[in-house]
Amino acid sequence: MEQAKLTENTSKLASYDAYFEMVQRRKKLPRNLQETLTDAFANIPVSSFPQVPGGKVIEIDAETSIGDAVKILSESNILSVPVKNPAAQNSLDWRERYLGVLDYSAIVLWVLEGAETAAAAISASSAAAAGVGAGTVGALGALALGATGPAAVAGLTVAAVGAAVAGGVAADRGAGKDAPTAADKLGEDFYKVILQEEPFKSTKVSSIIKSYRWAPFVPVAMDSSMLSVLLLLSKYRLRNVPVIERGSPYLKNFITQSAVVRGLVGCKGRDWFDCISAHPISELGLPYMSADEVISVRDDELILEAFKKMRDNNIGGLPVVEGPKKKIVGNVSIRDIRFLLLKPELFSNFRQLTVAGFMNTVASATHDATKAATPITCKLGSTLCAVIDTLASKLVHRIYVTAEDGDEVVGVITLRDVISCFIYEPPNFFDNYFGFSAQEMLGN
Repeated sequence: MEQAKLTENTSKLASYDAYFEMVQRRKKLPRNLQETLTDAFANIPVSSFPQVPGGKVIEIDAETSIGDAVKILSESNILSVPVKNPAAQNSLDWRERYLGVLDYSAIVLWVLEGAETAAAAISASSAAAAGVGAGTVGALGALALGATGPAAVAGLTVAAVGAAVAGGVAADRGAGKDAPTAADKLGEDFYKVILQEEPFKSTKVSSIIKSYRWAPFVPVAMDSSMLSVLLLLSKYRLRNVPVIERGSPYLKNFITQSAVVRGLVGCKGRDWFDCISAHPISELGLPYMSADEVISVRDDELILEAFKKMRDNNIGGLPVVEGPKKKIVGNVSIRDIRFLLLKPELFSNFRQLTVAGFMNTVASATHDATKAATPITCKLGSTLCAVIDTLASKLVHRIYVTAEDGDEVVGVITLRDVISCFIYEPPNFFDNYFGFSAQEMLGN
C-alpha cells in the first residue's frame, strides 16, 4: 500500500516536471530575460502581496456541516476555504493543524452525486408541498454519474429533489412556484433549502475530504519569496497558496491564481511586464495545450456528460462546440452545476437536457443572455497583455484560443499558463525550498 502511494506521488511530481519543461521549451523569450525576472520574483517577499479583502483569512473546521460551509462561502463571497483539523486545534505544526483546502464546486458535486440517495428523504418532506411526486419526471440515472443506491432502484429522481427545492423556495417567498432567479451567486436558497434537508445538514466537511477538487494545504511563510508562490500556482497546479508566519501555524494571507493575474494587470507600464506582455501569445509558445488536447463538449450532448468530463479530467470548464469544425458557441464551468439544484425546469426532461438547453436556462435565470452563451476567446495573434486583461476583467479561469480564420477552438490558456510565462524554476529550488513534507503534500 505504501509503495503504491509512493509510486503515485512520484508520478504526479513527474507530471509537474513534464509540464514545466514543455513550457520552457516553447517559450521564445531570451534566457537572460527569464533569469532576470525569476531572480526578481525570488527577491520579492510574500508579505508584499496585498491582503485578502478584510485582512482576515476565512477558515472552517472539518466538523462544520456541509450546509454551514456553503453559508460561510456564500456570505464571505469566496470559492475556497482552508479546513482545520479539530483534533489539532492547539498544535503549532501546520501539517497537523490543517487538512486541506475545500473548493465550493466539490460541495456542489457532492450534493448532486448524492441527490439520488437523498431523493427519498427530500421528496417525502418537500415534494408533496411542491405538488410534484417522486418519479414523475426523467431520472438522472445511475449511469449518468455512476451513482447507485436504493433510491435509484426505487425509481426516485433528482427531478423530485429539484422540484422540492423550487417548491420550498416558492413557499418561503410566497411566489407561487417560480424558480429562484438569484442562482448566479452562492445564494441563500442553496443552503436554506437543500442543505437543511438530510443527509446534507448533518454531513460534515470531513466526509468529503478526498473528493473532487480537494486541494492539499501547502503554505509559504510571510518572508518566503513570491517565486515560491508562483511556482506552486503554476508548475505544481495549486489554485491557492496559504501564507503563514514562520514558526506559527496561523494564516496571514491566502493567495489565489486569480489574485496573481489581477496583480499582473497593475504591472502595466513596467519594463519587465511590457517586454513580455506585448508579445503575441504565439511567440510565447501559447497555447501550451494543442487543439487535439482540448477537451470540449458538443452543444447537443447531455449537460451531465459535460460535468462528467470535468470531474473525470479534473478540469474546471469546457468549451461548447458545434459542427465538424468544432466552432465554439459557448462555455460551461464547474460552478454552473449549481443551477441543476436551483432551477426546476432543468429537471423536467433530464434525459434529454442538452448543453445548449442548459446554457439557455442559465442565461434566463441570470437575466443575462451572455452569461454562458458567449464564449470568452482570443486569437493566436492576441497579445499576452490582452489575454491577461480579459481573464482579470471577466473573472474567468481560462480563455479559449480560436483559429485566425474562424471560430474553431485550437487551444486553451489557463491562469496557470499565464503565470508560467513569467518564471522558470532554478536548479534544485524545489528540493532546497519546499522539502520532503511539501513534496509529499503535492504528490497527494
